[in-house]
Amino acid sequence: MTLNWQVLPYSALTRDQLYAMLKLRQDVFIVEQNCPYHDIDGDDVNWLHLLGEQAGRLVAYARLRLTDTTGAPIARIGRVIVAVEARHQGVARQLMLRAIDEIHQQTPNRPIALAAQTYLLPFYQSLGFANVGEPYLEDDIPHQDMEWHP
Repeated sequence: MTLNWQVLPYSALTRDQLYAMLKLRQDVFIVEQNCPYHDIDGDDVNWLHLLGEQAGRLVAYARLRLTDTTGAPIARIGRVIVAVEARHQGVARQLMLRAIDEIHQQTPNRPIALAAQTYLLPFYQSLGFANVGEPYLEDDIPHQDMEWHP
C-alpha cells in the first residue's frame, strides 16, 4: 500500500488533519479497544505528528518526541495506530520505519523509547526494539516499555 507521508508540528496541522487524527485515535484506542481513557491528554502540542494518508484518508499515525519529558536525549514514539482497513498490508512497518527515520534525521543516533501493547512485542522486536523492565497494565491493557538503540 502506497501512502502519502507528512511530519508536522502541532501548530502546522490543519483543522481537517487534527480532526482525522483525533477521530482515528478515538476509533481504535477508545471504541475498538473498549478502553475509555483521556486520549486528548494536553500533550499533542509537544510532539511531531506523522500522518500516513491514502486517497485523502488518514490510515496511519504516530506521534514523535525528540527528547523525553525531562529533556533527556532519548526520543519517544507514541500513539502508533493503523486504521482497520489498512491493517495486514505492511502499513504498520512502513509507519514505524518512517518514525525511526524521521527521528534520526533530526537527532542522529538517538535511542528511541515506546510503550508497546504486549500482543505487539514480536512486531516491535522485529524492528530492533528490546524489552525494558517488567510488563505493566496501562488503562487495563498489558504494556511493555521498549527501547531501540543505534
